[in-house]
Parts: sequence; structure tokens; C-alpha cells
Amino acid sequence: MLLTDAPTQLAAERVVKRGAKVADRRGTDARRWLVIGGLAAALAASSSLASWRDEHAILINTTQSLPNWAFWIDKHRVPQRGDFVVFKAPQTPLITAHFGKVSPPFAKRVYGMPGDLVSRDGNVVRINGAEVARLKPASSRGEPLAPGPVGRIPKRCYYLGTAHKDGLDSRYADIGFVCANRIIGTGDSVL
Repeated sequence: MLLTDAPTQLAAERVVKRGAKVADRRGTDARRWLVIGGLAAALAASSSLASWRDEHAILINTTQSLPNWAFWIDKHRVPQRGDFVVFKAPQTPLITAHFGKVSPPFAKRVYGMPGDLVSRDGNVVRINGAEVARLKPASSRGEPLAPGPVGRIPKRCYYLGTAHKDGLDSRYADIGFVCANRIIGTGDSVL
């Protein structure tokens, strides 16, 4: 039988307890660093998400004028011919009657770029000589529709339209040319 003296036994127990405390403290430190790391990652993700949100948006289209119903919008991309552009509609009596006092954003395609020539021949609207739309004399509710602007499209402005025969777009005065100060962003259809 092996006998040890009490002071040696106590010293051994202290070493074991100290080792347990060190291991316990290391586990606590590891958990603390894990929590700090998790918080840092969440903060970075939140900051990235806020930055992304400031530069992008998703638009859900609720009208029949475009075949797509969801758009990914980049708020800083300069529109090019054929792009979808999301813009704020002006508050005219016709738009208010159809969409309310605060109308939702509109989404249309860029048919005409700054410098292009918009002309009309009867009810046919042309850009640089090519037909892009036909005018209707009245809305689906019977309200008169005034023709949109003709001539050169000004700098930082666009002719926006749709292929839909009932589309409310630049072919009518209530929308007209859409300039940069009304554009929310340029997008791509998602669905």
C-alpha cells in the first residue's frame, strides 16, 4: 500500500483544482470570444445589409402592363435602352384617380434615350422613325388621354414604355419623359 503525507496530498489537490479553474477559465474565455466574434459578424452583416439596402431594392409589379411581377433594382445603375426603370409617377388627376394619392412606383422599359427623336403620326408614336406605341383617346374608364411629348429627349431623361396596349407610359402627357430626378433605379426582371 502506498502512503502519502497530507501536505503532498493537499498540494496535488490544489494543482488539480488550479488546472480545473484554468480549463474552466479557458472555456469561459473561448465562449466569450465566440460571442464577441458572433456579435462582430452580426454587426458586419447588418452593416453590409444596410449598405445593400441603400443601393438596391426589390419591386413587386401589381399591374398588367408588364409581363414580369418582380424586379431587382439597382439605385445607381444608369439606364440603357431596353432596361427596366422604376420611377415615381407624377401626381396628376388621372394617376391619382387610378392609383390613389400616393401612387406606387411604376416600372417601364427604356425605349428612348437622351437625344433620341420622338415623333407622332396620327396615333402612332415613333422613336428615331421606329414605331414604339399607339395612342388611345381614352383610358379604360373613359378619361381622355393627352398625348405625351415629342421632339428630342432631353439630357438625363428617357422615354419609358411597355408593349401593352393599355400601358400608362411616356406616350401620354401624364407620364411624359421620365428624368433622373424621378428615377428610383434601373432593374432586371426576377420573375
